[in-house]
Amino acid sequence: MVSEGGVDSVSLFLNVFLRSLIVFGVFISVDVPVCGAAGISPDRCLVWGSGLDAGSVLPVRYFYIQAVDSNGHNLTVSPGKETFKVKISALDKKEHIRIHVPPPLDRGDGSFLVRYRLYGTASRGLQVLVLHQDTPVAKSPYTIQGPVYHEYCDCPEPDGSVWENVMQCPDVEPQILADFRSFPAVDLQRLRQEVPQRFANRGGLIHYAIINNQIYRRTMGKYTDFKMFSDEMLLSLTRKVRLPDVEFYINVGDWPLETKRPDASPGPVPILSWCGSTETRDIVLPTYEVTHSTLETMRGVTNDLLSVQGHTGPPWTNKTAQAFFRGRDSREERLQLVAMSKKNPELLDAGITGWFFFRDREKHVGKAPLVGFFDFFKYKYQVNVDGTVAAYRFPYLMLGNSLVLKQDSQYYEHFYTHLKAGTHYVAVKRNLSDLVDKIKWAKENDAEARRVAEAGQVAARELLQPSRLYCYYYRTLLTYAGRQTGKPTKLKDMEAVPQPDDHTAACTCERGRHQEDGAVKDEL
Repeated sequence: MVSEGGVDSVSLFLNVFLRSLIVFGVFISVDVPVCGAAGISPDRCLVWGSGLDAGSVLPVRYFYIQAVDSNGHNLTVSPGKETFKVKISALDKKEHIRIHVPPPLDRGDGSFLVRYRLYGTASRGLQVLVLHQDTPVAKSPYTIQGPVYHEYCDCPEPDGSVWENVMQCPDVEPQILADFRSFPAVDLQRLRQEVPQRFANRGGLIHYAIINNQIYRRTMGKYTDFKMFSDEMLLSLTRKVRLPDVEFYINVGDWPLETKRPDASPGPVPILSWCGSTETRDIVLPTYEVTHSTLETMRGVTNDLLSVQGHTGPPWTNKTAQAFFRGRDSREERLQLVAMSKKNPELLDAGITGWFFFRDREKHVGKAPLVGFFDFFKYKYQVNVDGTVAAYRFPYLMLGNSLVLKQDSQYYEHFYTHLKAGTHYVAVKRNLSDLVDKIKWAKENDAEARRVAEAGQVAARELLQPSRLYCYYYRTLLTYAGRQTGKPTKLKDMEAVPQPDDHTAACTCERGRHQEDGAVKDEL
């Protein structure tokens, strides 16, 4: 006979056991990939993106796969990183083309990012086969009719509007419109006289002229090595689309230069820079960091705007509920972060990994070991603090699935105008006085913090696509060229910046260069 107390004990045990099973079941369903991706319907899955269009020539082409179940519902958690396989080959089996196709990147939300880099031109085209457990996915195999040009093929599209349409460039870029309000006209003669006088000793300036789609330049200043980044982007762009004749200056230093107000007499001069500020009038381009990483994706860099999307750490519920920062000592507020971290270790893990600007403080503050960037995303909250200018890690942090706590700043990059505090990230006062409170808010409002993090990630995925970067450079130069007065000129001390001419650049351009050359002669 079981006593009443014994029955209560058994009931209590069963109740606790069942609750544990429920909690365990929820944990499994939320945080663990679907075993074997059993619910996926290959024919209902979605495949799309510019990497399936021959005209969208990029260093690394890319497209997307959305996993869909047998009920027609998009998966919103990872079904497993090996759910899909992709094979890409030349349609003409006699064409021996090297094509680097790494496994699809699992973005953790049911979608996958497929990347591939061509090392030769596929004259007849490519076949793209997307498989799930050896079953073709969606409308696979896909045929990309040739020619499909590789990155180093010098074969620009003569019609810029055609190129913009193929690249799906946005109709308007708010930052470009804002930057050019100060420059209704660009007097090239004044530019040639004033810019060297005022700025030649301010770090590094590169004076470019693009004539007949050929690039020429001269350098000014002590620190001009970073011209390699502007050179490589302009060369890449002119291989893809014909640019108007244009003459301009690029500032390859950290700080924007032109401080004159628009109502000054004479007014400000247009200088292209990788960073803008509320106190200057420079025309902003995408930073050299995101530009170079885009050009060298899957080759010369570890972190880029595509690879980071597949390395965003554990799901939100499994991340450590702390704010995280690692970086150099390039701004004093970063040292303040370490002090705050020591006082609030349960809220913030911050450390300085390299000392240069405040070496006298290293002994007191300490030096933290380096942490791989992808490991940042083990934490729920990322603190973004300026360096010498805007922190160039910001776009990469936004592409993760952590909540970004961004310091208020006078500095900005080309895409900031699309983002809104409270919607895409959480703003923190410049002196960091409210940072601890913002971290506490995020911990106490987990669902809202997660919503902001996800909204920021979605926006960043759209804004920071490699195609958008090319569109931005093109639209900036096109807008600039339309406001020039005077004729863009190759000056005597300018040197040519040639396209690569080794075997990696070999290709046959089929766009009809004779027609293009004729059009150029008519313009001249």
